[in-house]
Amino acid sequence: MTVRVLIADDQPLMRRALADCLRGERDIEVVAEAANGQQAVELATRLGVDVALLDIRMPVLDGLEATRRIVRANGGSRARVVMVTTFDFDEYIVAALRAGASGFLLKDATPEELVQAVRVVARGEALLAPAVTKRLLERYAHYLPLTPLDHDPLAGLTPRELAVLRLVGRGHTNAEVAAELHLAESSVKTHIAHLLSKLRARDRVHLVIHAYEAGLVAPNREAGQDDPGPGVPAV
Repeated sequence: MTVRVLIADDQPLMRRALADCLRGERDIEVVAEAANGQQAVELATRLGVDVALLDIRMPVLDGLEATRRIVRANGGSRARVVMVTTFDFDEYIVAALRAGASGFLLKDATPEELVQAVRVVARGEALLAPAVTKRLLERYAHYLPLTPLDHDPLAGLTPRELAVLRLVGRGHTNAEVAAELHLAESSVKTHIAHLLSKLRARDRVHLVIHAYEAGLVAPNREAGQDDPGPGVPAV
């Protein structure tokens, strides 16, 4: 299957450089380029792209707001967003992830890293390890407003799914979750698939964000110190 890619950056030379890195790959097709965030949203929605490479700082509409609109398009666009920027500040990474991005890549990345990033997020995976996301959220969560929720995000989850979500929120791998809960890794994968579906999370990294926003994992606390909340079984 060919991965359809949109590139959005206000610098023509950067758009050309990114496109040139991808055009030699048989499984990747650059279908459009945009000079600002508004164009990116319109093209991503109209063309049904698989991956959108967005700069954070763009005119008309910045990359963060463009990301929010792309992932919300038509009830949830299939496009997955990778932020490509010169800024490596943690707060930019967290803001991008909370806007719905599936990854973060610096502009000095190698062509091989760019190609790999496109393929990773196109498969539905995240470009940042959950443990890294956990560290970033712990550091910056108190500076960023929580996403408004009009419902209980944990409603409908089984006790076992809540336990798995808590451990994923702490940055544990599937193997670590399996060992902690005395489950087979295949069972952990099944629980995570159910969590992704029930919480409408785009990937594993966004499960970490759900765990924080629901209060299932508390920032700046060691493992075992989380406030489980009413009706949530301790792990």
